[in-house]
Amino acid sequence: MVTQQTVRKLAPGDKFFLRVAAVSPAGAGPPATLDQPIHIREIIEAPKIRVPRHLRQTYTRQVGETVNLQIPFQGNPKPQVSWTHNGQALDSKRVSVRTGDQDSILFIRSAQRSDSGCYELTVRLETLEARAAINILVIEKPNPPSSIRLVDVWGCNVALEWTPPQDTGNTELLGYTVQKADKKTEQWFTVLERYHPTSCTISDLIVGNSYSFRVFSENLCGLSDSPAITKELAHIRKIDIVAKLKGFVERDFSEAPSFTQPLADHTTTSGYSTQLSCSVRASPKPKIIWMKNNMNIQGDPKYRTFSEQGVYTLEIRKPSPFDSGVYTCKAVNMLGEASVDCRLEVKGRGTAIAAGLSELSTLGRVAYMGRGGGVSAWEVATSCSGFSTPNLVPRGPPSSNLWDLFQP
Repeated sequence: MVTQQTVRKLAPGDKFFLRVAAVSPAGAGPPATLDQPIHIREIIEAPKIRVPRHLRQTYTRQVGETVNLQIPFQGNPKPQVSWTHNGQALDSKRVSVRTGDQDSILFIRSAQRSDSGCYELTVRLETLEARAAINILVIEKPNPPSSIRLVDVWGCNVALEWTPPQDTGNTELLGYTVQKADKKTEQWFTVLERYHPTSCTISDLIVGNSYSFRVFSENLCGLSDSPAITKELAHIRKIDIVAKLKGFVERDFSEAPSFTQPLADHTTTSGYSTQLSCSVRASPKPKIIWMKNNMNIQGDPKYRTFSEQGVYTLEIRKPSPFDSGVYTCKAVNMLGEASVDCRLEVKGRGTAIAAGLSELSTLGRVAYMGRGGGVSAWEVATSCSGFSTPNLVPRGPPSSNLWDLFQP
């Protein structure tokens, strides 16, 4: 036996009575009736507000900008929506609100600093409600520092001091920007940016210049429209400092030339450049004169001279046995002179002695006077290593026994 029943397709808002009677073959019994009518209503969905992520922290706008906040919500049936500003009703002359089925929009055409504060949205459905608070901050550029003072000038340094602005633009300051300008160019250059203290020291100023200084305040909107400027100029003067010490005797570092490292005797091979070096100590710096066999060789293109930190070098380019001799280095300054010498020996690469040869040319061609009085020309090729006797290799007719003509 069924003891329950569902009645469908009832219109919301209707009220009606229900009664139930038991039925048997003998007929229907007396019905049971409810004391109060039944009121048909929609199923209630609790109200909820979905605050956008960017509005979960303070919403900052500049003076004159628009404020347009769209806040979604939900609830069934449609809930009642209301706004307050700092706990008070909104000023309808400045703020407009439009509420739809699923969101509410708060709009301010031109924001002013007085519009800053906490805006609270309330969504209510009978005894259920949801609230959301949105903080709005309307800011503008700060005022410049109230005053600035030139505290001190010493050397190439200037000390400045200023007082904070009376109005920071409804927000915290990010710091101060300090600039300087010299009187000659009148161009401003930034010295400090976003500097938080209210005093500073500016260094590395140019001697002989006169400087002005100015300070801007800065917040999120930028620098103040005008700066605070020093009334007087800072003159960077040259200061002559003369120190007199009693009992101090200035040392004389003047010194006549003296050789700390003399020239050394040297042996070299013909055709290979060689160098002769020595070191000299003197003050003032001496004049250096190079000589060969007591003859001045300055300006001779065969020789080159170098000097580095008191070490003097003479280079002889591709010397020959003719360049052998005694070389002298002479140092002269106003206090005196000194000299040192060495012997250079230049050895040839090898010589050849040929018996019966009347002439040996530098090209290696030999004029040979034969036994019959005839003259024949032969080429002589030589090779040697170091200073040993050369090895002569004859080139001529195979029938000639030139080895008999050479005497090593």
